[in-house]
Amino acid sequence: MENKYKKAVFGAGCFWSVEHDLSNLPGVIETSAGYMGGDEEEYPNPTYEQVCSDKTNYAEVVQVIFDPKKINYSQLLDSFWRSHDPTALNRQGPDIGTQYRSVIFYTNEEQKKEAEDSKKEFQKNLGKPIVTQILPAKTFFKAEEYHQHYLKKTGRVSCRI
Repeated sequence: MENKYKKAVFGAGCFWSVEHDLSNLPGVIETSAGYMGGDEEEYPNPTYEQVCSDKTNYAEVVQVIFDPKKINYSQLLDSFWRSHDPTALNRQGPDIGTQYRSVIFYTNEEQKKEAEDSKKEFQKNLGKPIVTQILPAKTFFKAEEYHQHYLKKTGRVSCRI
């Protein structure tokens, strides 16, 4: 990653739709589906099957590499909040389990503050409390190749049936 680019990590349910939405934003250089936030000692290289077991504590996430001269972190946060239901605990639509939790993994204190401020602001428009976690980024484990840009590869525009 070149020094001029920055990194952000979001979990908002199944990573396919989130990756698709974020990858289409101007200024986003690259997106990767993967896993973060789990038990790295017990599962040092998690697989999709392990993550789906609901035993690893990993979340399905999307790592975003972006050009801050073209898109800022606040704009990514706005897309994140609008891409899913942040009031649903450990689920999105029909997908249920801790791997589908709503989570923002921040890479520095500035991102942490922006994430917390945006959460408070977005909460004003909702009738239920936001359950989104805001946590320090840990190791990003890239998901299996068939998960990368899945919707684009399959010609779908959504995970939803």
